[in-house]
Parts: sequence; structure tokens; C-alpha cells
Amino acid sequence: MLGATCRNPIATADGMKYRHVILDRDGVLNVEADGGGYVRDPSEFQWIPGAIEALALLRRAGVHLSVATNQSGVGRGLMTLEQLEAVHDRMRTEASRGGGALDTVVFCPHAPDAGCTCRKPAPGMLLEALELSGIPAAASLVVGDAQRDLEAAARAGLQAALVRTGKGLETERLLGARRVPTYDDLSGLARAILSPAEHRVS
Repeated sequence: MLGATCRNPIATADGMKYRHVILDRDGVLNVEADGGGYVRDPSEFQWIPGAIEALALLRRAGVHLSVATNQSGVGRGLMTLEQLEAVHDRMRTEASRGGGALDTVVFCPHAPDAGCTCRKPAPGMLLEALELSGIPAAASLVVGDAQRDLEAAARAGLQAALVRTGKGLETERLLGARRVPTYDDLSGLARAILSPAEHRVS
């Protein structure tokens, strides 16, 4: 059963609430495509249970919501930018309809061998989301399910947290003793952000 169980809970030194959350997409907000493929059509976009409600919870608290996602299917020639934009249009529309409107969506369309500075684990997208938000790095948090999300956050000078949806359970296993705030899903993480006094590291 999913819950809010976490390891090394989220909190800043003074208990300050995060005001900006930068979310990975596949595996954090939506179910990953079968076989490690790509969500190429809006009809294939399937929200992870509770994700929209978690976005709405954060939104109501005034948290700025960004999405930063690798989408190399474009660079590989497996989907077009128009297809990707259509998927993101559905994501934005349904998030907004559920009360969790997204402020920013940035993506890297490049293939892994393109040598770009935006594809995670490079920090480019996270730095772009940070600049667009106007919110300091110290008040921003990256949420991902893969090691590349955590590495990109470190390279951008941002705090990060892991969710166990998507690749999260495998990532948690690979991390071993490394201390990373870890939650079962976005709902548990959202509650932790909004109640820092209850989740502070002792």
C-alpha cells in the first residue's frame, strides 16, 4: 500500500517551505510507456493515481510548478515536436482542470548522443526552469524517479527528492546507503513539503 513513508525527510535548515517544485514527467506524473518507449499521442498519457491531486495541493499552497523532461524520441525520429506538444497540451489541460495548473514545461528533444547541455543528467533544463520561475535555488526542489534526475539537480545546485513510482524503486535500490529524501509517490511528497515541521530531520 502506498503511503507517505520516507527516508531522510524533506526540510530546509530553518523549516522554510519550498516555493518551487521542478518535476520530472514520465514516472512521476504519468505512467511510463510500455517497454521504455515514448508517449507519442495524447491518448497514451495516463496519470499516476493521485498525481493531479498532489499538484492541486501544491498549487493551492502557492507553490510554483515546473516540469522538466527528457524527450529524446523527437531527436531519435520516433515522434515529432507537434506530437510532443499535443501530449503536453493534454497534460496542461487536465492538470489545470484538476486544480494543479502547471506554470512551466521545459523539455529536451535531443538524442542522447547530441551532446546538448539540457538533457538530464545535464543541468540545463533545471536551470532554465529556475530562471523562468524567478524563485531562488534554496527554495526550489527537484522531484524525480531516476538517478539522472538526482544528478541533474546536484549539478544545478538544487535539492532533490525521489519518488518510488516509475523507476523509483529500482533507483532507491541502486542508491543504497546514499541519503536522499524518498517518498512512495507525489502525494506523500506534497504533504511533506506543506508540513515541514512534521517532517523535519531530527
